[in-house]
This record gives sequence, C-alpha cells and structure tokens, in this order.
Amino acid sequence: MAADSDAIPPGESSAVDDVPSERAGDDTGTGGDDDAAGGSTRRRFLRGAGFGAVALLGGSVAGRTAATTSIGGVAAGTVGQTGAHGDHGLTLPGPRIYDAAAPGGTPGAWLGGTPTTAASAAYGHGIQPPVGMASTALDALTHPPANIAAARRHEFDVVETSTAIAEGVVVDQWTYDGTAPGPTLRATEGDLLRVTVRNRTAHDHNLHLHGRHSPQMDGWEPIPPGDSFTYEIEAGPAGVHPYHCHTPPLAQHIAMGLYGTLIVDPPTPREPAHEVVLMLSGWDLDGDGVNELYTYNGIGGFYTRHPITVPVGELVRVYVLNMVEYEAVASFHLHAQTFDVHRTGTSTSPDEHTDTVTMGQGERAMLEFRLPERGRYMFHPHQHHMADAGAMGWFAAV
Repeated sequence: MAADSDAIPPGESSAVDDVPSERAGDDTGTGGDDDAAGGSTRRRFLRGAGFGAVALLGGSVAGRTAATTSIGGVAAGTVGQTGAHGDHGLTLPGPRIYDAAAPGGTPGAWLGGTPTTAASAAYGHGIQPPVGMASTALDALTHPPANIAAARRHEFDVVETSTAIAEGVVVDQWTYDGTAPGPTLRATEGDLLRVTVRNRTAHDHNLHLHGRHSPQMDGWEPIPPGDSFTYEIEAGPAGVHPYHCHTPPLAQHIAMGLYGTLIVDPPTPREPAHEVVLMLSGWDLDGDGVNELYTYNGIGGFYTRHPITVPVGELVRVYVLNMVEYEAVASFHLHAQTFDVHRTGTSTSPDEHTDTVTMGQGERAMLEFRLPERGRYMFHPHQHHMADAGAMGWFAAV
C-alpha cells in the first residue's frame, strides 16, 4: 500500500502517529456471530483485540480495523495457557490472549485465535501496540546507546515477565533485564566487553554473543537458577551482532525473548548518522510451533502508530536483525527509497544497493540511506504475512 508523501509528519500540526479516522469499521462482516462451532468466540477475541467488522474466511480474517478497545488490566492477568514446549520435557507457561472486553476491567478467559487481519485503509494492518503505550516506550531499543566506557560493562538479570506485546495480547517471556529484546550493547573493535548474567529464573539460561571471541566465553554452558557468570570478550569484528540464550531447547529460549543486539564500531568511526535498531522477532501464541504475531523491537504495530522520525536528506543508519524462530527466512523492504547494504556491518564499502535485503535466522545487516523528500516511507518484511501480523512501520522524514 502506498503512503501519502504529503502527509504531515509527527511533531507538526497533524502527527502521523495519530490513528486516522478511516480505521473505524462498518461492522458489516459476514463472520457468523452465532456459529456454534466457535465463530462467536473467535469474533469476540478479534473485537477484544481491536479488530472490528471482520469476516471469517476459512480461519482467516478479513476486514478493516475498528477503533481500539481498552484492554483494562490485561498485563496483570492470571488466566493462561500451560503446555509442554520443545523436546526436553519442560513445562512452561504459554502465551496468553485475553478477552479484552471482560467486565470490570479484569482479564477474561483465554480465547485462542490469531491476531492477524487484512490491511486497514491507512496503516497496513490491524495489529496495534498496547493501549496507552507512550510514543517514547521503545526509545532505548530503537536508538542505540552512545559508545562510551560505561556501555562496555553490563549486568543482566534473566527474569520471567508477563508483557503486553500488542493490543489485547500478553505473553510470558524470559528476558534479559525485563525486556525482549534485551538492552543494546556497544563497544569499539578491540575493547574489552564485560557482561555479568545473573539467572533469576527456575530454568537454566546463558548468553551467547555472535562475533569473534575466546571459546571459553562462547556462552553455551548453562547458568543454573540462582547462579551467575561474567562473560569477557574482546569486541569484534566491527559490525552488528545478535546475542541470545543458547540453552536447549534453543528455539524456545530465543522465541520467548532471550536475545538482543551488540554493535561493534570500527576503530575509525563511521560517518555520523541517525542510527536505528530494528530487531525482528516472531511470537508463537498457541504453542504449535507457528508464529501468529511479529514485532520490531518486541511490540507489534508500534512503528505503525509511532513512526521513526528522521531529518530530510540526512544519513540514516539502520541495524536490522532477524531473530524470528520457526521460519527459515525473513527480509527488510523499504518503500520509496533504496539503501546501501553492509552485510553484518563488517564491510567499509557496500555489498549491494537495493530496496530489499533477505536474511536467514540470526543474520543481520547494516543499511544506510537518505530520505530526500518530506513524507512517510513504509518498511516491513517482504514476507507479507509477517507485515500483516505486526511487523510494519514508517520512517517519517521531516
């Protein structure tokens, strides 16, 4: 779908992070509200999650989104799905989708279903960030920290959390310091980077840093509950690298939120730029090994509601990482502009110039571009089911 290049970007008289009135549905869907086989429950879930005027077509969802519905108290819910995950016999709390319309402002029963919908008229999909989430909520993840000495010493607590990752969707997560992704690390090539990890959960965890370092610090050994370990590496090579838990079952530990970004700057600094980190991840909401929701930096639809603002004509550097489990490939596509691709960020010269870059699991790239004209530039994976299910956003050039 095309963006209106004359739309007023955020910070001016009409902010792009306001939800347009066109989002209101007309409630003319043909989903069969009284379907005894469960159509009513699915419709009730969709409306509770902010999807109105839906038509249920063989399990898929079509229609335009309605105005968002309050999910009062969703983050404090106690009704959940519990099941066995992975192949190591662990029984873990599963992700939870609540009936956001439950009376009294408390979570209702777990309803199941998938929070996907066809494109809305103005913003690309029906996935919205949690109600009331501030436009600054992801600033610490969107914009990487300065490369200063304090950034090279970290202490992480691995903790379990229940987090709203989209409107009406709460998942149980394992996290580094309470967020998924975890904090962005930064150093210069050759610096000593020290990360102390304390395991505050009831399960084994650890931290594995991609890149080049001693095998004694590779992070595959488990850290038992209540224990800690300090990883010390010489940062390198220059580029962008993920870090993540490497405890079996590996896919599960990553899928539940144990990952983050490490930026290693070259000894000769790169050209100054407006820097952005976009880590793509998927969320299996019903424990079947298939993702139903996709997020950049952990929140579905966040950059749809709150576009990333950059100045017209100035250099933008985006660190894109693919941490989607259960799928072989993902990509990043920018509308209305092309970019230089530095694979893994290790090269000083671009590897190619394009508008779409494809990445396997754990792959990443550093992208550089300038937006020459005032307006909104859409970005999303070119796997459109991912874009439709939460992984779509905008750069707003102002």
